Amino acid sequence: MARYSFRLPDIGEGIAEAEIVAWHVKIGERVEEDAQLADMMTDKATVEMESPVSGVVVELAGEVGDLIPIGSTLAVIETEDDGEVDAPPADTPTEEEIVAETPGVEEIAIAEVAAPAPVAAPVPTPAPTPAPAPTVTADHSRAVLASPAVRARAKDLGVDLEHVHSDGDRVRHADLDAFLRYSGGQGYHAPGASRARADEPVKVIGMRRKIAENMAASKRAIPHFTYVEEMDVTALEAMRADLNAHRGGRPKLTMLPFLIVAICRTIPQFPMINARYDDEGGVVTRHGAVHLGMATQTDAGLMVPVIRDAQDKNVWQLASEITRLAEAARTGKAKVEELTGGTLTVTSLGPLGGIATTPVINRPEVAIIGPNKIVERPVFDGDDIRRAKLMNLSISCDHRVVDGWDAASYVQALKKLVETPVLLFAD
Repeated sequence: MARYSFRLPDIGEGIAEAEIVAWHVKIGERVEEDAQLADMMTDKATVEMESPVSGVVVELAGEVGDLIPIGSTLAVIETEDDGEVDAPPADTPTEEEIVAETPGVEEIAIAEVAAPAPVAAPVPTPAPTPAPAPTVTADHSRAVLASPAVRARAKDLGVDLEHVHSDGDRVRHADLDAFLRYSGGQGYHAPGASRARADEPVKVIGMRRKIAENMAASKRAIPHFTYVEEMDVTALEAMRADLNAHRGGRPKLTMLPFLIVAICRTIPQFPMINARYDDEGGVVTRHGAVHLGMATQTDAGLMVPVIRDAQDKNVWQLASEITRLAEAARTGKAKVEELTGGTLTVTSLGPLGGIATTPVINRPEVAIIGPNKIVERPVFDGDDIRRAKLMNLSISCDHRVVDGWDAASYVQALKKLVETPVLLFAD
């Protein structure tokens, strides 16, 4: 018998360490050659580590969330050969080789790496007893759309995903949290029953760690200020409804494509808004093209796919691109170039709405725009009172680059286009 020490190889230029985001083996388990050992996350991508030999795993370097230096032992495998081997696998792909196929982003967005789907163990037939709390089984929860991570967590908690309510197309961690909160923590309880939910320590790893690090860096480095303005979107909503009624086979229009057109039309007058700030170099680059980041919530956390050259697209093209990029982000299929290089970001809470927001800037950009929910209220129109649809729009800016006057002037220019939507289509 021999022991093979698998050392973490160099997986990218300048990479000193990588984070363990998933183990696919346990100590004492047999692993075959080329089978997955672990998923390792760097600043740019997630790399799959494969076993170079067959044997039994006798040592693992750490737990999920631990950072492992390049060149250190990741796993020790006992093989049937004689002697001892201490070398990294020769055919492990580098980060550059896999980055085109592996979702990932710089700054705040790293694509989700899904944990393997749980395999349900055979369930013996119990003796007749009072009905137990529902538990996850392959027959029940497989019919429910959920990520492998959500499915595995539900299994550990003994929750049947069929009974977890979701407002979207799949069950997410937030839906599972709400279910546990109102069901008392485990399974079901009689109507009206209530008990405190058990404490649940959750290790901050993977994408959640990257989001935490980048958001903290953004708040530390950038002196934010937020400006909020109310806009009358009555006419715009009427136009949107009319276009949707005659859209044919084209995608349904939301408010966002119209807002993006307005953003792009006003940028040439306010180039300081569409910019990136290099802190170390002390250089602000004012970009001509608008590569618009679109903050998107996924099961793994916040991702920001980028609409390239948004200024060249009409509302129908923007609607199609928004749908495509959002789906790619949520399913982990977004490409690197679709998740990097943004010059300005739009973020919206969608159906959750909100009266006003103070969004955090997506560093190194210098501004982020947040439309809020639309509400109907009576407004004065001269001496008359009419029903109006109103929406607050928030903008957060980097005060090192953008002055308050510039931000307010830019939003007022947006307001003019939004409140007079025919100007969105005028040459």
